Amino acid sequence: MPDTNKKKRSWFSRLLRKIRGIFGLNIATVMFTLLLIYMTFSSVLYITSGQTESYQVIAGPLSRNETYTGLAIREETVNQAESNGYITYFAREGNKINANGAVYGISSTQIPEVETELSQENLSRIRSQMLSFSKGFIPSNFNSTYSFKYELEGNILQYAGVTSNTGEGSDEADSSVSTVMLGNQTISKARADGIILYSMDGYEGKTVETVTAEDFDQNSYHETDLKTKKPVKAGENVYTIITDERWSLLIPLSTRQAVKLEDRTVIRVKFLKDNMTQSGDFSIIEIDGNKYGRIDFNKGLIRYASDRFLEIELVTNTVSGLKIPLTSIVTKEFYTIPSRFATTDSESGDVGFMVTGRDGDGQETRTFVNATIYASEEIPRSSAPGSGRDETETQYLYYVNKTEFKEGDAIVNLSDQSRYIVGDVGVLEGVYCINQGYAVFRRIQILDQNEEYAIISRNTSYGLARYDHIVKNADKVREEDILY
Repeated sequence: MPDTNKKKRSWFSRLLRKIRGIFGLNIATVMFTLLLIYMTFSSVLYITSGQTESYQVIAGPLSRNETYTGLAIREETVNQAESNGYITYFAREGNKINANGAVYGISSTQIPEVETELSQENLSRIRSQMLSFSKGFIPSNFNSTYSFKYELEGNILQYAGVTSNTGEGSDEADSSVSTVMLGNQTISKARADGIILYSMDGYEGKTVETVTAEDFDQNSYHETDLKTKKPVKAGENVYTIITDERWSLLIPLSTRQAVKLEDRTVIRVKFLKDNMTQSGDFSIIEIDGNKYGRIDFNKGLIRYASDRFLEIELVTNTVSGLKIPLTSIVTKEFYTIPSRFATTDSESGDVGFMVTGRDGDGQETRTFVNATIYASEEIPRSSAPGSGRDETETQYLYYVNKTEFKEGDAIVNLSDQSRYIVGDVGVLEGVYCINQGYAVFRRIQILDQNEEYAIISRNTSYGLARYDHIVKNADKVREEDILY
């Protein structure tokens, strides 16, 4: 008997092992086959379907402001030496000087050079100025090197106590100049208030009316340094003085640019030399048959007195917001419901709508629908639907998602029991946001646009925020599509 039971258990164990082997093999085969089918289907679908591109929402202008090279025209005069001799310069290059202020001294013999030690603070200032110039240096604008040279020499003279500080903002006349040992020399004084330059370029005396197209050629531009340690003769050019704060900047315009700017009378300018901005009166003039922009300023000249050509940017793109491609924009239909039919749920405090219906016994039911309001627009008082309206209250038309209602639904106003039948449709522009991996409609409000991009408002309800990810080619996607 025991042998019989032992044989039965042995036979049963062998049978279980065979069943497990068979079913184990079948399960593995089935799982592998299903996985292979899924991968094949996914690969075919990926290859045959259009690829969805994403775009990260950024903030910025619609397009970069255009840059120009402007020709500075100002009221300036070149002054000559009154006698022969060696010159000692007193007025600081690029700074204002008052009438009767000492510009230079001239003597029959050369004044011995006096070594003056600068303080560590002044040396630090000079190093800082040289570092700033080096960082902002543009090889194509090599003439700025000479301007910086003159400015640096003037600063060193001031730090050494050879000249007085007659800088910008000085309104008081000052005929005295602090100097070191001068010797027997004749002092030449400025005849009017102005800005001193120890250079000339041949544009002195030119006006807006006498400028020609050739004057804009920077390749032929040449600036002459008037500072010298050699003796000068009476009548030789010694310095230039700019005597009026009013100045003009002329910029060449293409036909397209002229059309774009033709209606402007005032324009804001950003000077790329120092990133300072200021506004000027704008007009379009013609020089030798070509269009030029004329910008007139009444301040700021001292910052650019040593520059004949200035790189500028016209600040014309002032609309700011979020920048998106036009290919991302889609339209979506919404049901529109007057705001007077909105109600607040007593338990949750949510704003929604009370939809009426009938139960199986024919009794009226009321269901609160917490619908998302995507947009609202004011209803003209003469065309507001419904009755019993408070004429002193502003009413709006709410845009709600069509999936939350059915056409023909009746919405009741709990205060006066009036009803509104859902059916009117409105359209909103938007994009598909894919932050969560699937396409969700987000409303947009376009402020400006060109052929490729649109600038949209940052403050749109249920709209976009900076760094959101949206679908770039919206025609290849439907709302609620799972993209990844």
